Amino acid sequence: MPSTSPQNRPQRRPRLVVPERVRWAIEVLDPAGAEEILEVGGGPGVAAALVCERLTTGQLVAVDRSRIATERIAQRNTAHMASGRLTVQQCSLAALTVPHRSFDKAFAINVNLFWVADPSRELQVLSRALRPSGVLYILFGTSGPTGADRITGPIGAALHEHGFTDVTVVTADAGIGVTARAPATIP
Repeated sequence: MPSTSPQNRPQRRPRLVVPERVRWAIEVLDPAGAEEILEVGGGPGVAAALVCERLTTGQLVAVDRSRIATERIAQRNTAHMASGRLTVQQCSLAALTVPHRSFDKAFAINVNLFWVADPSRELQVLSRALRPSGVLYILFGTSGPTGADRITGPIGAALHEHGFTDVTVVTADAGIGVTARAPATIP
């Protein structure tokens, strides 16, 4: 009879617990196999895992200003990093340097900088990073800040001010947010 000691038991991969707001946000984002995607504020790496599972030849770049967050993203997604589907960078969005017009989509889940402060520098970075047809998704779970207009109003106004088009408010039981197309030309 085989031994059942802890050393001989097969290692189980920890089950990925996905908060409803993250599941909803990834459904809204709807990543496709070959897309190049930027995640702002990757936190614990759950969204990165879900996005990378849908990518085939595409890639996700996850950025977070926190060293602890970037370590968590990397630890949770070692296989995606090894496959080349995921790159993790520790920096603020305002300090991010990426190749000009390199992303099809960019998203942020529960990243407050877009509505609690002036996001001009960050939106300038995003307008340069997104391809002309690229889409930005700024999403919040319903367990986060309340008052959709209080959040979506300032975000929508800032996006318009920075040349983003097709600004749309998204609402559902699981979350709220704003989507917008990147400016055709960079101001």
